Amino acid sequence: MQLLESPSDAPVTAEDCAREVLDVVPLVMRIIRGELRRRGRPELTVPQFRSLAFLDRAGSASLSELADHIGLTLPSVSKLVDGLVERGLATRAEDPADRRRMSLCLTNAGHERMAIARASTQTYLAQRLGQLTAEEQSSVDQAMRSLRQLFAGERSPRACCADPGAGPGRDASSAADPSL
Repeated sequence: MQLLESPSDAPVTAEDCAREVLDVVPLVMRIIRGELRRRGRPELTVPQFRSLAFLDRAGSASLSELADHIGLTLPSVSKLVDGLVERGLATRAEDPADRRRMSLCLTNAGHERMAIARASTQTYLAQRLGQLTAEEQSSVDQAMRSLRQLFAGERSPRACCADPGAGPGRDASSAADPSL
């Protein structure tokens, strides 16, 4: 199925790429949000999903780091985190490196919830992407790898809070979604 079209043989510019990213990312995020809702996960909003993904990948983070990542204000993220803590998906603990700072970490239940939500959404996206030709799938894969390399943060995973089973790199798939 030929879904990708080349508008011309003219060379693609950085401006062309930027325009496509700005146009396509919101479409993909809309699909992801809809899939999270459709798969019976109404208790997990997209900001919560993104928070779980960030903490899963980072190991631990401050409230400010999380707010910066998901693009919400500190009070909004604090309320979001309160909900995750109340539901047993995340913990708040004193940062061992700086006692003035609180570290946010996922609990085992948070890691499990993240894995379930990610797997069901990934399955749906794979079905949609299966409509592309093998060559188009390869192009999408290479583009995503290039974007990850270009935009991935330099931040390395940190040790986690009080939950001994929690921590960075629970599985290889958690490193594959820095934009979430």
